[in-house]
Amino acid sequence: MNTAQQTARVGLFFVLGLALTWVTFETLSGGKIFREDGYTLIAPFGSLKELKNGDEVRMAGVKIGVVERTRLNPEKRRAEAILRINTDSTIPSDAVASISMSGLIGTNYIAVDLGTPSAPVLRPGDEIRTRNTADFNSIMSDLGNLGQKLEGALGAFGKAMSGEEGQPGLFQKLDRLVTENQEKVTATMSNLQDITAKVNQGQGTLGKLVNDPALHDELLAAVQDIKGAAAGAKDFMANAQAIVDQVKSGKGTIGALVYDENAASDLKATMANFRSVSDKIAKGEGTLGKLIRDDQLYQSAQSTLKKADRALDGMSDSGPITAVGVVANSLF
Repeated sequence: MNTAQQTARVGLFFVLGLALTWVTFETLSGGKIFREDGYTLIAPFGSLKELKNGDEVRMAGVKIGVVERTRLNPEKRRAEAILRINTDSTIPSDAVASISMSGLIGTNYIAVDLGTPSAPVLRPGDEIRTRNTADFNSIMSDLGNLGQKLEGALGAFGKAMSGEEGQPGLFQKLDRLVTENQEKVTATMSNLQDITAKVNQGQGTLGKLVNDPALHDELLAAVQDIKGAAAGAKDFMANAQAIVDQVKSGKGTIGALVYDENAASDLKATMANFRSVSDKIAKGEGTLGKLIRDDQLYQSAQSTLKKADRALDGMSDSGPITAVGVVANSLF
């Protein structure tokens, strides 16, 4: 191999090396080696969860920037990610950023939601709102703790089933209970079998209810009667309500007495007159009062009736004219 060929190969490898270096820088810097475009935002988190420089910032799954660098803020006791957002991308002030994974073995990235269109946009150097999410390690830790708790619960259940320290377990207790009460269980099953046989044969109240069609019809008729009585009671209540409504509206005699002031006044005046008359009668005033309370008037009336009775007895033996004279003589 001559010197010219060796020189050409060395030059070719050198050019390929420069090309690979250029591609590497382009990939790591997002196509911006010599200048940095866009603006920066600060994203505070309780933990960055393996987030590193160069990781993507995505909004609705679309890349809008990269993580420029990460830092620890001891004064505020938090970790911060400095985000470089593309110039043509705007983020509303109510948007929320969170750290997400692109897969179980993928890299982390910053996910930003869309926010609301009416909210003002974040300016360079502003702080974006963030939300802490569980990472793979915390999830695996929680699963491990859950497994330990489940193992403990299963162990306690196993001990309860099998027993411990010479104490019988649940299965042993059930077995002993069944063994000690085998005769009672057998008798109970026999009684249940007899009861079901009687019911099937139509014996007893329950058997008749199940097997006697006539009793079923009577029961159904009784239910229909109860429904009819309920309907009648419903109609009675409706009529009573109608009567109450009429009374409230002042209709009818009762309504007029309750709500008509003139009728009420007339009733009061009538009762007052009746009381006045009864008071006069009780005091012996007037004809009816004297008849009730004056004994002399009663005796005079009784004497007159006796005289009339004697005059009528004498009429049978006298003529008409003579009878008139006899009556007049008897009375006066």
